[in-house]
Amino acid sequence: MGEPIEVILLRQWSSYLGLPVFIMGESGALIFYNEAAESLLGRRFEESGPIDLDELSGLFVTTAEDGSPISSAELPIGVALLSRIPAHRRLRIQALDGVSRLIDVTAFPITGHGGRHLGAVAMFWEVQGT
Repeated sequence: MGEPIEVILLRQWSSYLGLPVFIMGESGALIFYNEAAESLLGRRFEESGPIDLDELSGLFVTTAEDGSPISSAELPIGVALLSRIPAHRRLRIQALDGVSRLIDVTAFPITGHGGRHLGAVAMFWEVQGT
């Protein structure tokens, strides 16, 4: 069976945005990312397809703003997936290009028709001038 209509619509919506967007499925796998997120991952979504959580965690070094370790459950996307509530946090990431970036991340759960939990969406942007 294909993706739920709510996820298909989110994919379409995110393709119009100029800021990076990740869409995570209920299992925690990255099931889509938009063009703005491609530079962080170093490849187009069409080339990679869905990325499982184990592989995804190897693509980024993610810490709290002060550089201290952070668990996946403390990441905004983790909060949205596990607790099913919106979350926001400033984080430090080092992606495939090796550059450390301070980013703001906002995530929210995806709730489908009939209250079905379908995953979560995260939007993020680099903090400028800090």
